[in-house]
Amino acid sequence: MHPLAFLEVYMIRVMVNGAGGKMGREVVKAVHNDPELTLVGGIDPTKAGEDVGSVAGIKQLGIKMNASIDEVLDTNKPDVIVDFTNPAVIYENAKKMLSAGIHVVIGTTGLTAEQRDELDTIGRSNQANCLVAPNFSLGAVMMMKVSAELAPYFPNVEIIELHHNHKYDAPSGTAILTAKLINDAKQAAKVTADEDLTRESLPGARGAKVDDVTIHSVRLPGYVAHQEVLFGGYDETLTIRHDSLSRLSFMPGVVLACKKISSKTGLTYGLEHYL
Repeated sequence: MHPLAFLEVYMIRVMVNGAGGKMGREVVKAVHNDPELTLVGGIDPTKAGEDVGSVAGIKQLGIKMNASIDEVLDTNKPDVIVDFTNPAVIYENAKKMLSAGIHVVIGTTGLTAEQRDELDTIGRSNQANCLVAPNFSLGAVMMMKVSAELAPYFPNVEIIELHHNHKYDAPSGTAILTAKLINDAKQAAKVTADEDLTRESLPGARGAKVDDVTIHSVRLPGYVAHQEVLFGGYDETLTIRHDSLSRLSFMPGVVLACKKISSKTGLTYGLEHYL
């Protein structure tokens, strides 16, 4: 036996759902390159039967892409599934995975608060944990935390989020979570924003409201994932900006989540709780 063979027992078995997509391919590479994780499979109906490594643009790994979650639950059950699919299927996917006792790291947006509560219940019933992270970038998580800390001192705040024009949803999950964290901090400090006296001449000109925070969404070619949090004060302004320049910026957070999820009981919303 190879002297390092026994170490495989302690490596975390990871599968990627949506492994043929842009984010999924990066996750495949990140998992494959991490010494504490072992890639055991990929799921993507559009790439079924192809080698997972070849699809990701690395060497052949001898791992065939599965067409569906159902194919792997009985034959190749992993410890963790990382899901980067789409909002239309994420809820049903997550229910299946958690019911099978598999920890799930979700980067797909679109889950409602009620759906997250249901997934929490399913996971706890099957000793399976779940992380729903609107953003896996460590810099973006820090941006959100700092914004919440500033909110009691600068209660007048708006958010501008900018993404590529193929993003499925608007506003982004990151912007919504940032707004919620800011609102929670303002409520705890018992502060409110000044009255906005602007009246729209065109509906939607002032953006969308998440409680007391206005969000503006930009969708243009050339952008990846960017967000500005703008605070207005008396004779001063403060802007916090984060830029993800490529999908690689999300991979340290994904890898961290795979390693920590077994110790975080139930469903966790936001990567900041893993830091």
